[in-house]
Amino acid sequence: MEPRELTTLLTLYYEAKPDPENPLERVAFGTSGHRGTSLKATFTEAHVLAIAQAIADLRESFGASGPIFLAKDTHALSEPAWATALSVLAANGLKVLIDQGYTPTPLVSLAILEHNAKSPAKADGILLTPSHNPPEDGGLKYNPPTGGPADTRITKAIEARANALLREGLKGVKRLPLKEALSRAKPFDFAGLYVEKVQEAVNLEAIRASGLRLGVDPLGGASLGVWERLAEAYGLNLEVVNRTIDPTFRFMPPDHDGKIRMDCSSPYAMAGLLALRDRYDLAIGNDPDADRHGIVTPRGLMNPNHYLAAALHHLFTTRAWPGAKAGKTAVTSALLDRVAGELGREVYETPVGFKYFVEGLLQGRLGFGGEESAGASFLRQDGRPFSTDKDGILLGLLAAEIMARRGQAPDELYETLAERLGRPHYARKDLPVTPEAKARLSELTLEAVGQEVAGEPILRVLTRAPGNGEPLGGLKVVTENAWFAVRPSGTEDIVKVYAESFRGEEHLKAVLEAAMALVARLLA
Repeated sequence: MEPRELTTLLTLYYEAKPDPENPLERVAFGTSGHRGTSLKATFTEAHVLAIAQAIADLRESFGASGPIFLAKDTHALSEPAWATALSVLAANGLKVLIDQGYTPTPLVSLAILEHNAKSPAKADGILLTPSHNPPEDGGLKYNPPTGGPADTRITKAIEARANALLREGLKGVKRLPLKEALSRAKPFDFAGLYVEKVQEAVNLEAIRASGLRLGVDPLGGASLGVWERLAEAYGLNLEVVNRTIDPTFRFMPPDHDGKIRMDCSSPYAMAGLLALRDRYDLAIGNDPDADRHGIVTPRGLMNPNHYLAAALHHLFTTRAWPGAKAGKTAVTSALLDRVAGELGREVYETPVGFKYFVEGLLQGRLGFGGEESAGASFLRQDGRPFSTDKDGILLGLLAAEIMARRGQAPDELYETLAERLGRPHYARKDLPVTPEAKARLSELTLEAVGQEVAGEPILRVLTRAPGNGEPLGGLKVVTENAWFAVRPSGTEDIVKVYAESFRGEEHLKAVLEAAMALVARLLA
């Protein structure tokens, strides 16, 4: 994005008026809040005014009667949206806790949990971030008193109220001038709290004593200051390799399709850090709100599924956590099932969306929750929750703990697991579809599937997650050594096809072809 495009983006944030009768321009919460861009009138001042007022109106029904934490990442639209949200929350008489700098998602989750452990007046939080999305995007996430992503009941209520406000021309929105709103807000040191408490979840003394050479690339995001304070507080041999904060993200290499995304699980987006990997024992990347992690060893960028398997094994062999299960989404590698099974731990499998892990982490029933898209979190060493949202900083530090305590890199630990339990081969394809076709695919039934896949009898056909019984929003087919899943996207006109095989690349290709053939039959 060029500077002149940035000016247009910010101008349209204030001037573009969404049409509440156009479904594309209404408030719509996907798996990670409401996202869009002012260039298409899908993320504007009007959206943020409506959502912030809806949250102010409804938060007590969600269990929040105390302060509200407000944070933002480094995307261009996050700054004005943060100011808009603050003006509304303050006008509604709420105690708003802020840091005028940039704040990663997991720091807000921790702040909510720490406050709520001590006070009967429960806190919640709003984050202005579209996560790893392109520079022109904006986003707003709401975390209720559980500290993690809001569940569907809450997001549907916010959507309904916000869209009603849009239809009424925002007549029910209260608002203060920014200067007055800032004077009413209270400062809060999110990073200070996180730096103090993270030692309760990760063995930072082992990392310090090991002298590991650590490199970190925040990818122009909110984690920059946190990593610097962690290094100073704990004496880590850590270097931030890129300190650039630029809302155009012009320093980022393009992703596989030529677009700029701050996706720390992409070898394209991580090219800068990969080029420096020989300088470090371990390197870590985060996306702009630091809810995702990228792990780089001297051998390259780890596949997210491979790292999750290594992390799961390390956590459940170094923490007690009696009875705690291992959480994974339905499209995360089945290697995690095999790792958990070997350790005698039950797997809790859910639909896509970190919100499904929140209650389990909060109550200590899940020791770990992880998604194939490089998002995860886990308990403190004593079994209490640390962050109930995805935490890319925590998972980066865990990779360093693995090296410090085991004397082997996470990819080396993965290799030992794959040799013993089977080597997974994984693929995902996104297919463009019409909205009508996407609706048909959302109603996949067991009858649509045959008796076998790629030469193996079908053992299970799932339309609901076995862990919590929630609808998968698609279908998953499982054989002894493979599986595939078909899931229409909740935010785009695409269908996502996932496949995995433990019998090699050729078998994976056959499994993927079977999945694509199923989609083709249903769309014919």
